[in-house]
Amino acid sequence: MSTQSTNGLVEIPRSVLSMAVGMIDTVERVVIGDAKVRTARRNAWEAICADRARALHHDEVRRLVSQLSVGSSPRSKASQAAVGPSAGRRAARS
Repeated sequence: MSTQSTNGLVEIPRSVLSMAVGMIDTVERVVIGDAKVRTARRNAWEAICADRARALHHDEVRRLVSQLSVGSSPRSKASQAAVGPSAGRRAARS
């Protein structure tokens, strides 16, 4: 008999919780609309988009840093002069 009364006590909170979750879901859909309800699929897509944007930003920063660093040291200026188009003209003049 105590098993039945224990099961009954456990079942009441579960059913109340289930009804509360259903009511919250319904209220959310009514207030913000079906299109704006957050879902696992939408969360995953937003995470993918954020990762892509972060990667593009990282690539852009890396490109800008490489442009700024090229030619900043005497060694890189010398290597650019040896490889650049003006190197052929210098060799022809000598």
